[in-house]
Amino acid sequence: METRTETVTVADGSFDMHLWLPEGGSGPVVLLIQEIYGVGPYIRKVAGDLAALGYVVGAPDLFWRLRRNWVSDHGETGTAASLELASGFDLPQGVSDSAIALAHLRALPEARDGAGVVGFCLGGSVGYLLAATAEVDAVASFYGSAVPEATGMMEKITAPLLFVFGGSDPYIPRDQVAIVEQAAAGRPNVEMHVAEKAGHAFHNHEAPQFYDPEAAPVAWERAVEFLRRHLG
Repeated sequence: METRTETVTVADGSFDMHLWLPEGGSGPVVLLIQEIYGVGPYIRKVAGDLAALGYVVGAPDLFWRLRRNWVSDHGETGTAASLELASGFDLPQGVSDSAIALAHLRALPEARDGAGVVGFCLGGSVGYLLAATAEVDAVASFYGSAVPEATGMMEKITAPLLFVFGGSDPYIPRDQVAIVEQAAAGRPNVEMHVAEKAGHAFHNHEAPQFYDPEAAPVAWERAVEFLRRHLG
């Protein structure tokens, strides 16, 4: 699998976007948006999985204004450091950076057909908000904590959306997930997948404290099928 690093230029600077190419060399693009731990082993593994399915995958460094190419472990110390760094993250600016990164991906010579977004945790929030402002063909948002308080944005989104949540997430309580379910009800472009027994970040196989070996593959297959339907 070929990989390289692209440079994405914005008004006040530039940042890295790590790129994974499928075996065929080209395909639909997927913008993969990081969690608070950065573009680390987990995000890189997900990127490789998506590229193996035939997608051109780009994972931008969204913390570049705070700490370039930030990567931390998922232990107690790494989590505390990541949370502290993320507290200084400008969410609207991150959405803007992601839109420019997506446009960069679309313009690559390897890009063809559709363009999708997959985001985890912080990236799940960014991906959802991005869908309201950018042209995108599908968005899979995993446990984005900003989603429940921003359900009104669904009025602006016509692209297919898949929301994935853990029903036992201490950071996004079940009543907050229910708010998203209520907002999604009756919208033909919105799908919900709630793993009732799973907690936060349950797909993250690099974090034993979060990973749920039963719920993770089910949710991932749902996301893969969603992308296949809308991106090819």
